[in-house]
Amino acid sequence: MSFEKFFCPNSVVIIGAAREEGKVGHTILDNVIESGYKGKLFLVNPKADKIHGIKCYSSVLDIQEDIDLAIIAIPGKAVSKSLDECAQRNVRWVIIISAGFKEAGIKGAKMEKRLVEKSKLYGMRILGPNCLGMINANCPINASFSPNMPRKGNISFVSQSGALGTSVLDWAKSNRIGLSKFVSLGNKADISENDLFEAWLEDEDTKVITAYLEGVKDGKEFMRISSKVSRVKPIIVVKAGNTDAGARAVSSHTGTLAGSTRAYDAAFKQSGVIRARTVKDLFNYGLAFSYQPLPQGKRTVIVTNAGGPGIMATDACEENNIPLATLEKVTIDKLKEFLPEASNFYNPVDVLGDALADRYRKTLEVIFQDKNVDAIVVLLTPQAMTQPYETAKAIVEVVRTTARKIPVLTCFMGGFEVKKGVDYLIRNEIPNFEIPEDAISALKVMIDYSDWVNKKTFPIEEFEVDESVVKELLDRCKSEGRLELGEMESRRILEAYNIKVPQAELARDVKEAKEIARRIGYPVVLKIVSPNILHKTDVGGVRIGIESENELEESFDQILWNVKKYMPEANIKGILVQEMIKSKKETIIGVSSDPQFGPMIMFGLGGIYVETLKDVSFRIAPISVGDAKEMVEEIKTFNLLKGVRGEKPSDIKSIIETILKVSQLVTDFPEIIEMDINPLFVKEEGQGCVAGDARIRIGG
Repeated sequence: MSFEKFFCPNSVVIIGAAREEGKVGHTILDNVIESGYKGKLFLVNPKADKIHGIKCYSSVLDIQEDIDLAIIAIPGKAVSKSLDECAQRNVRWVIIISAGFKEAGIKGAKMEKRLVEKSKLYGMRILGPNCLGMINANCPINASFSPNMPRKGNISFVSQSGALGTSVLDWAKSNRIGLSKFVSLGNKADISENDLFEAWLEDEDTKVITAYLEGVKDGKEFMRISSKVSRVKPIIVVKAGNTDAGARAVSSHTGTLAGSTRAYDAAFKQSGVIRARTVKDLFNYGLAFSYQPLPQGKRTVIVTNAGGPGIMATDACEENNIPLATLEKVTIDKLKEFLPEASNFYNPVDVLGDALADRYRKTLEVIFQDKNVDAIVVLLTPQAMTQPYETAKAIVEVVRTTARKIPVLTCFMGGFEVKKGVDYLIRNEIPNFEIPEDAISALKVMIDYSDWVNKKTFPIEEFEVDESVVKELLDRCKSEGRLELGEMESRRILEAYNIKVPQAELARDVKEAKEIARRIGYPVVLKIVSPNILHKTDVGGVRIGIESENELEESFDQILWNVKKYMPEANIKGILVQEMIKSKKETIIGVSSDPQFGPMIMFGLGGIYVETLKDVSFRIAPISVGDAKEMVEEIKTFNLLKGVRGEKPSDIKSIIETILKVSQLVTDFPEIIEMDINPLFVKEEGQGCVAGDARIRIGG
């Protein structure tokens, strides 16, 4: 269903248009008129004949012309009947401004559910309820009760908060930021961010998609749609509600390290969504994308008239992994022809504090011709002889007249002295930033997005596995009312998905343990087996590197003594005698189920240090081989896996394959809500990896 008639309707009816100033229905009417809306406008108010000279009707049913969009601003309890009447008039698009629904409690939630049921029955789409409305600066129409009509632009913005939306509109107006469309989602009963992202993908007036979200309606659908849209247009999101206070209690390492913000970061990364930490960043990034072409590489030149800001920009480039371009010899020679002898002719290029506009112009003209340059950041600080306005004009002229199109970002630092120049830059679509770090941050986002657009996509691999074994084990666990699987059960599940585990057998006494150790071969590992003990090392339930029968007997008794001391009520099934894996690195693969996005995979440094170092990466299942490879390479200790100081590299390929198998497992069986393979022993390259220990928890 195309959103064309929603954003630019041929006819609009305001149900609840009011005569009294200050009422929502009056403000909306004023906004529609003052926005310059050129379509037909109808009003419904049974107590008025005319408002602003426009005829009022007692009901939508009295209007005998086609209506594309209805704006409802009446008490919440009357909305349902009004929706019925709109359906009789074949209205397909409805904005419900009215409050008193889900946000008001159980009764309101039931009313809202009924509205959704009706909308599906009638084949109509609803924005809201409890929303601010919609604005399309290109139609134009202000179908909201926000007093600010933004100037035309190509940035579309959707907000889950009406109050923040009005603030953003005011801020955009005062900063001369043009918008294409603005939408306040309200309660998201029907139309959500997913619908708008898809609609804006096809919208010629939208170049950049921005959003303020407190949560997503359907995590998997959000990722699917965002992945498709972000390949064509950047999506920039401020996600609020990032703390994990009040989150459910978790017992696994993965659950402890996860949290909602991790899930959103992973989901955004996998679907190409750019996460802005503040509304200021949101529009800084949005303007950069709106005004400038995407960089085709990372190599950046900094042009400055002051050493300090140049150093700040250089530091920011290094921190963001943006290489400074090495200028060609011919470029340096040309710069030396006109720049003062005290200038820096390399990078950053310092044109000195006495630089007038013409010196900036000539410098940019030369740099634009250098094929080693992918982006330019121009810095200016106001000094006695500086010409901010003239310099701004020079920058604009060079950008417009040069055939080569590369992004140019500016930072005119200061306030009053540079204001005229900054205004000129913004009017001519050169984004300006208050400090060098902001300019570099925006450039970094543009570079990353360019990489995403050009990134190779990989299909989700499927391995041959034995799902029946897993189903049987999980069904048995559920039938017995257990949420935690025992270690032997967890081992069988991993084996069913061809994840290698060490040789191991359960011993009920020392005699059995000795017989098992002889079969396996020393050295061995002993581990307590109890459904009550989640972290064995915490209660002294693990002994490693056991080389002999005497040592085994002593360790066996010591483990039992430890466990009885720390957890006397624990149900002890026995002690696992396990093959000891040599020559390995310890890593961890884990799973934590997120309420919005489902199973989330974790990878990082393993063993007892995982929660201390927190050197981990996350992705939402199912993941591709590209995602798994990125997960491994993201951790700070990745160089340890590659091999340092003469060490042979670890078998990274086998880690990636194991991550993919875990992803397939939890996708096939979403009832697995927590899982740790810790440690995952990784051997040398070509020798594979082994799941040293595993625990699995299912949903109740």
